[in-house]
Amino acid sequence: MKFNNDWDTLFQQEIQKNYFKEINLFLEQEYKEKEIYPEKENIFRALLTTPLEKTKVVILGQDPYHGPGQAQGYSFSVPADFPLPPSLKNIYKEIEQEYGVSLSRNGDLSDWAKQGVLLLNTVLTVQRSKPLSHAKIGWQTFTNEVLKTINKKEGAVVFLLWGAKAQEAMKYIDNPNHLVLTSPHPSPFSCHRGFFGNNHFKTANDYLIKHNETPIEWF
Repeated sequence: MKFNNDWDTLFQQEIQKNYFKEINLFLEQEYKEKEIYPEKENIFRALLTTPLEKTKVVILGQDPYHGPGQAQGYSFSVPADFPLPPSLKNIYKEIEQEYGVSLSRNGDLSDWAKQGVLLLNTVLTVQRSKPLSHAKIGWQTFTNEVLKTINKKEGAVVFLLWGAKAQEAMKYIDNPNHLVLTSPHPSPFSCHRGFFGNNHFKTANDYLIKHNETPIEWF
């Protein structure tokens, strides 16, 4: 597969490696025998939509939604005709609070992706109704390489790392041009412990403006 953007260099390098060949063999069987999300053609959708050169913000999720039709290949995003998942509802609440607006948007975040927000899950596939079922097949080896590649970028990038799992990525981000923002996860179980009020969306945009980058239109 080709992305026809600057992620191709990394992708072509990684697919030659044994761990990636093993992922491919495993998934070939899984897609034949079980319901796996997202659709095959959407596994790498985040990288297809948001080239490295255009990446300004990274929002790191865990693994895709495991309900039918929800997973699109972007972290936290669902198709426009789906109800908002609880974490995304809380993300929107935080944006409303920061900007003093009332949001009336659906759950499709592809407009963020097109503006340079890389909506990356650390694990890129999942079996229906079995969260984290593909957490041990090697995806993190690939997504960590993605993070390391972004870390080398000269232009400013803001990393939004919500929750302990996402914060494990901090070890790959040491470039002084970049900003790392951390808080609890927006899930209903942890959002009141510091996700609400984290001011990440405004802080990210302020940082981009300061570094002569166009801010993200969050709403």
